[in-house]
Amino acid sequence: MADDDLLSRLGAVRERLAEIDRSVADPALAAHQSRLRDLMRERARLSPIQDKAILRAALRADLDAARAMWAEAGPDARGWIDAETTRLESRLGELERELRLLFLPRDPRDDRGVIVEVRAGAGGEEAALFAADLLRMYVRYAERRGWKTELLGANETGIGGFKEVSLGIEGDAVYSRLRFESGVHRVQRVPETEAGGRVHTSTATVAVMTDPDEVEVEIRPEDLEIDTYRSSGAGGQHVNRTESAIRITHKPTGIVVTCQDERSQIKNRAKAMKVLRARLFDMQLQQRERQIASERRAQVGTGDRSERIRTYNFPQNRVSEERMDLTLHHLREILDGNLDELLDPLIAEDQARQLRGVEP
Repeated sequence: MADDDLLSRLGAVRERLAEIDRSVADPALAAHQSRLRDLMRERARLSPIQDKAILRAALRADLDAARAMWAEAGPDARGWIDAETTRLESRLGELERELRLLFLPRDPRDDRGVIVEVRAGAGGEEAALFAADLLRMYVRYAERRGWKTELLGANETGIGGFKEVSLGIEGDAVYSRLRFESGVHRVQRVPETEAGGRVHTSTATVAVMTDPDEVEVEIRPEDLEIDTYRSSGAGGQHVNRTESAIRITHKPTGIVVTCQDERSQIKNRAKAMKVLRARLFDMQLQQRERQIASERRAQVGTGDRSERIRTYNFPQNRVSEERMDLTLHHLREILDGNLDELLDPLIAEDQARQLRGVEP
């Protein structure tokens, strides 16, 4: 992005913020809460750009002043001025890179909540236990970031694992942080049931799907087969007494969603429909992205769920990110929700790839 282009965009941001402020000040807007919410969200996104633009102007003024001083300074002062000039040029370069990052095209899904599905893969009960570990990791990470979570559905095993589990997460920039989690996660450890102390390798698959609006996914009632059945598993006297559990089959695609977490059949149906809608929307997006074969081909991977993205090695206390040269040696902290050390480099690499794509 050339300087002229950057200046033009900064000017457009300044004008847009002034326009938003005028709109927000209009008392009539109070009757349109959704519009007000959208404007405030846009303002929150543009304000950091304006703040950096102001700082950029100040740095440029300081740099011009330092260069003017150098021309008039004696030999003794020029060394200090050279050092100050170098510092200002370095900070200005960093700031302009930050601005270019802020101007990168935003994924429209970034502001949405997500549904994270974790499914046990190869490894039987150990894979199901690993799926439970991953679920806890995402819940703890959400807690660290102040996000709201909701268990949408779970198919539990008898010893605390999950064959499949769905977690809804709402909060600021959820999708932009978690979108790189889609793929195959591999664990290497000694199962509790292993008497010989041998290390087993198991896998679990993670899918991160945006939570769509109802208008974005058309679901015709005639395409659904809805069955009710009695809940199973933990639940006390309620279990097997009422047919509150729901199974929804989407006949055109064969997608099956079940939910038995609530005692209310209505609530279970609502949760199951939420997951079904997200799966269908995700299917549409994946089909669209496959048509653009060159999109999102980078070191951070394609996000394909058949792609192994990470290995958790318990004997070595090691987590290895397969999509880049990154290994961390505090596995327990990561499984306790300390994910930023893994996610930040992936996000930075994706941003660098995008910059390479837009810069001459």
